[in-house]
Amino acid sequence: MTATATIATQRARRVWPRAVARVSPAVLLVLLALAGPLIAPHRIDKPVTEAYGAAGGGVPLGGDQLGRDVLSRLLHGGSALIGSALTVAVLVTLLATLFGCFAALSPRLGQLVERTADTVILLPPVLGIMLLALAWPGGGRLAIVATATLLGTPYATRIIAGAAAPLAHSGFIEAAVANGERTWHLALRELLPNLRSTVLALFGLRFVEAVYIISMAGFLQLGPQPPQADWALMIRENSPGILLNPWAVVAPALAIGLLAISVNLAAEALTPDRGRKEELR
Repeated sequence: MTATATIATQRARRVWPRAVARVSPAVLLVLLALAGPLIAPHRIDKPVTEAYGAAGGGVPLGGDQLGRDVLSRLLHGGSALIGSALTVAVLVTLLATLFGCFAALSPRLGQLVERTADTVILLPPVLGIMLLALAWPGGGRLAIVATATLLGTPYATRIIAGAAAPLAHSGFIEAAVANGERTWHLALRELLPNLRSTVLALFGLRFVEAVYIISMAGFLQLGPQPPQADWALMIRENSPGILLNPWAVVAPALAIGLLAISVNLAAEALTPDRGRKEELR
């Protein structure tokens, strides 16, 4: 084994445990949210205690404003939020990556992306969500997903375009242009493989932002409606009784925060350049 291979193996052995430690909380939380409906002890619409009943007995987290089991609703409320946030993050990252790579190669498209991003940034997120979600036929979770994707793509595209701009003028791009390669080849086969770290980091950030946007919309009752089990909706519904049963509000709030933090740490740990950064510490 060569010296370079030995050093690479030693680095991988040191970095791998740290990466696993960062990724594991996100994986466990996502699996728990997906399997939650299967392990919930009670039906989400069945009162099992008095309103804002205290924790204890068969209700470890007490009851909500209608006496329903908080734990059961908590276990049911995460899968839809994760699915919606994941959809937004995938769509925004995919669209931003495509538009950003082409924008870096086309000055005219790059100017259009920059102006569009500047315009969207000036629009307050809450106002944008309210305008688009309320105007969407039927509203609901689909409207929030579409709105978050629409509002998040221009700024994310600008990030990708900014990261791709220096590469667009590098030697390997000039060589590909001299060989007569088309723009789509330059964007997808030359630029994109060199933007893996940026794309993965962007995905983690977009997921976290999507979690907060969808949660905010749920708190404003622009997405899921009662009696659906949703973490943000649980916070809004049970906030008047926070002094009677704090878990009805604290538990879903902690779940949202832990989801955002754990996924962000996982994306950071999986970034290709992470190993070299850890080695420098």
